[in-house]
Amino acid sequence: MNQLHDFLVQLEEVIRHVGWGEIVDVAVVAFILYQLLRLLRGTQGTQILVGLVLLAVVGVLATQFNLVLLSWLFKNAAFFILIAVIVMFQPELRRAMDQLGRLGNIGNIGRPLTGFSTRLYSQAISEAIRAVERLSTRRNGALIAFERDVGLEDYAATGVRINGEISAEFLQSIFYPNSPLHDGAVIVRGNRIVAAGCLLPLPEEGVVRERLGTRHRAALGLSLASDALVLVVSEETGAISVIEEGKITRNLDADALRRIVSVKVPGHVYTGNGFLGRRK
Repeated sequence: MNQLHDFLVQLEEVIRHVGWGEIVDVAVVAFILYQLLRLLRGTQGTQILVGLVLLAVVGVLATQFNLVLLSWLFKNAAFFILIAVIVMFQPELRRAMDQLGRLGNIGNIGRPLTGFSTRLYSQAISEAIRAVERLSTRRNGALIAFERDVGLEDYAATGVRINGEISAEFLQSIFYPNSPLHDGAVIVRGNRIVAAGCLLPLPEEGVVRERLGTRHRAALGLSLASDALVLVVSEETGAISVIEEGKITRNLDADALRRIVSVKVPGHVYTGNGFLGRRK
C-alpha cells in the first residue's frame, strides 16, 4: 500500500512539472517512431529491427551483470553497428527522405520539369486508356508511368528520348511486339511521352509477397519510389492493372479503369462517355 502511495506521489510530481514543451517533445518523437514503423511494415527491415533490439538487450544485460569482455565488445563495435544499420536500412531511409522532401519542397525544387496540369493529365489518361484497351485485346504487354509531383527524369534518362504528344496510336506502335522499345516503360509528363524503353527500379526482396511478372514488379518498384500512377498490361493474360503507392488493382476493364483513374484527378469524375468531366 505504501509503495502504491509513493508511486502516486511521484507521478503527481512528474505531472506537475510537465509543460507544453515536454508534451510537444513526446508527441514529435512518438510521431517519428510511428512513421518509421510504418515504413518498415511488410519489409525485411522488420526482422532486422528485431535483431537490433535483441542486440541492445544483450548489451544492457552485459553492462548490468558486469560482463567485462562482452561490454567491451559492444562498446568498440558501436560505430560499425551504426554503419551496418545505415547500409541495411538504406531503402527505408531513402523512402523516408523522399516523403520528407515532398512535404518540404521550396518553389520548384524537386518538382517535375513541367508543373502538374489536371487538363493535360486527363487528356493523357484518356489516350492511354484507349491504347491499353486495344493492347489488352491483342495481349500485347505495356508499361506506362504518369509523372506527377515527384520527377521521373532519372528513369527517363535510361530510355530513348521521344518528347512527342501522347496518342493511343503512338502508344500502340511503341508496344507493338518485337519493336525496339516494347520491353521498357513509357514515361508520360503532362500530355507528352518523355521517353520510351525506360528501366524502372525493382522492389527490394521481401517487399513483394506475391508472384509477379517483370512489368508488374517494375511498376510496383516505381510506385514505391515515387507518386507515379502506372498502368500495366500483362503479356500473358492481357489483364489491365493500375499500380500506385505500392498497391495493385488488377483485372480492370476500360470502364473500371476510367473510374479508378478519374478519382486520381482532383475535381474530376468519370462521365460515362469515355471522358473525365469536371465535378460540379
